[in-house]
Amino acid sequence: MATIASPLATAEGQPLDRDGFRAALMAKGDFYHIHHPYQVDMAEGRATPEQIRGWVANRFYYQVMIPQKDAALLANCPDAATRRRWIQRLLDHDGHDGDTGGIEAWLMLGEAVGLGRDELWSQEHVLPGVRFAVDAYVNFVRQADWREAAISSLTELFAPQAHKSRLDTWPTHYPWIDSRGYDYFRKRLGEARRDVDHGLELALTLCTTAAAQARALDILQFKLDVLWSMLDAMTLAYQLDRPPYHSVTDQRVYHRGLS
Repeated sequence: MATIASPLATAEGQPLDRDGFRAALMAKGDFYHIHHPYQVDMAEGRATPEQIRGWVANRFYYQVMIPQKDAALLANCPDAATRRRWIQRLLDHDGHDGDTGGIEAWLMLGEAVGLGRDELWSQEHVLPGVRFAVDAYVNFVRQADWREAAISSLTELFAPQAHKSRLDTWPTHYPWIDSRGYDYFRKRLGEARRDVDHGLELALTLCTTAAAQARALDILQFKLDVLWSMLDAMTLAYQLDRPPYHSVTDQRVYHRGLS
């Protein structure tokens, strides 16, 4: 399996050893979206029902695009061993025999917070800033070398902490949410840890030069930017009461996706 060569670097310093590179990747957790004020407010019980519903509706767009992202990576990946392992991520979201999948679990979360299935599927609540951020991520994966695309998924290193936080805090802070809605977070706890092992193994194996390690850290930061930007858009719309076009209309005139 070839290593990642950075197109950005013309000279290389000394690469980090495996432990050092692992530590550098983990240090990026300081910028994970769990630390965004919007997420902090949800975790500490300050979110309103509208803000919770807004997050669920917008995050649903991310959920439905994840299988397309993973399918694009698989299409670009010539390594059969990697494909055999990576395809499980697609099945986790879309479902398979004996498992209805993460998208179905998210629809249940939507119902638990008061959103209808058709309402979620219509994408009527998806903010342009959220759509642009998610689409940028999917388009990166479609166009990138599969190894770089795999690196972009490494925000999963920090995901179990987010799922556990919601399971620990939301039932207390938001008793109005039907407990069946938490199945998605319970499901992802185990799946995310499995994905972490695979993604980290790939990164540590592929990134053995200083340039490749720097490139990987920049790609991981790009994905962190995507997640943070999604919450910035939600902050404007649901916390600061400044949704798109708020100065000219109170209607949701923003587009719902262009084919």
